[in-house]
Amino acid sequence: MGTSVDDHRRSIRDLLAPLAQRAPVVRHLDGALGLALAADLAAPVSLPPFDNSQMDGFAVRSSDFGPGELAMGRAFVPVRPIPAGTVPAPLAPGQAAPIMTGAMLPDGADAVVPVERAQPPRFPEPAELMDHARVVLPAVDPGTYVRRAGSDVAAGRIVLAAGTRLGPAQLGLAAALGLTELPVRPPLRVAVVSTGAELAAAGEPLSPGQIYDSNGALLVGSLRDGGVEATATAVRSDDPDALRAALAQAARSADLLVTTGGVSKGAFEATKLALADADVEFVHLSMQPGGPQGIGRVAGVPFLGFPGNPVSCWVSWEILLRPVLAELLGVPAARRRLRLPLAAPLDSPSGKLQVRRARVDEDGRASLVGGPGSHLLGALAASDALVLVPEDVTGLPAGADVEVWLL
Repeated sequence: MGTSVDDHRRSIRDLLAPLAQRAPVVRHLDGALGLALAADLAAPVSLPPFDNSQMDGFAVRSSDFGPGELAMGRAFVPVRPIPAGTVPAPLAPGQAAPIMTGAMLPDGADAVVPVERAQPPRFPEPAELMDHARVVLPAVDPGTYVRRAGSDVAAGRIVLAAGTRLGPAQLGLAAALGLTELPVRPPLRVAVVSTGAELAAAGEPLSPGQIYDSNGALLVGSLRDGGVEATATAVRSDDPDALRAALAQAARSADLLVTTGGVSKGAFEATKLALADADVEFVHLSMQPGGPQGIGRVAGVPFLGFPGNPVSCWVSWEILLRPVLAELLGVPAARRRLRLPLAAPLDSPSGKLQVRRARVDEDGRASLVGGPGSHLLGALAASDALVLVPEDVTGLPAGADVEVWLL
């Protein structure tokens, strides 16, 4: 039996916990997308900041309608229209003010009648206003089609908690509150170092025995997609000195070092050889794929060693690192987790958390994509979910509920 996934995840959390204590930085809204808010945000103003109209229509006093006018309506004297962005004159009894969507409700008015319910069903022309034309409106209750001040957000209320990931909706809220910048947790800087003599750079001809390096693009893309700053370096040899030099260089500007490859039990495991004297422990998890792992510090910087098979290193990110970063830093966002039925039966190795790639079909079932192999990058690219099969489960029938993480 290897180290449990939960225990290793806790070790990663302990390793990275100091990163959550870094001093906040202030970012303009244009540069805050995907970052995490560093402090609770209290609304400096109410939203809406004033009572306004929800419709194009006529602002009225609902008390102007008498008991006999509830069904038939009554005639009103239309007054000067109220466009958005203006401060209207108070509304006297018997008057109806043409009002545009979002415009401030005049003092005295407490309801809006949509223009299409008026007789005639249009706004009066300027000449008609001069001639004191009438408009017949049906009775309405107080508050009809009125957006009350503070009905969305009350001034002083906490609208975003510290740690909230700032997406478009959150930045839109901040802009609506009149803010131009926000305190955020500094972005995490991750250096990804791929290792292995078998790696060839994309665009170069493959020599016999070589494969293209996909781990750099896979992990850096995953990190950046989650709001993490990331760079990729490849050490295309099994020379421990070359890897040590690359890690030392990366450690100068990174908050976290992640290697891929060289952590298993082979005879030429470059990462193990390079870090034999470092403060790094190599363990094997009860997980498939992604069993071999490394954890510790290199040149004082937190270090994680992921396996070299593409799916293994990506599963390591999703199952081990991503949840810890989401908890500690708020970025990236945690994956949504559901219980869904399997579309087909599956087998799973005893004593291991098996992580399978899947798609959620139109019936809400998890359909496995590809097999359990750690090299099936095509199956990964076709997936939109992960299925997690617990260590004590060796098989499940079609229709059995399983834990599913949506990608």
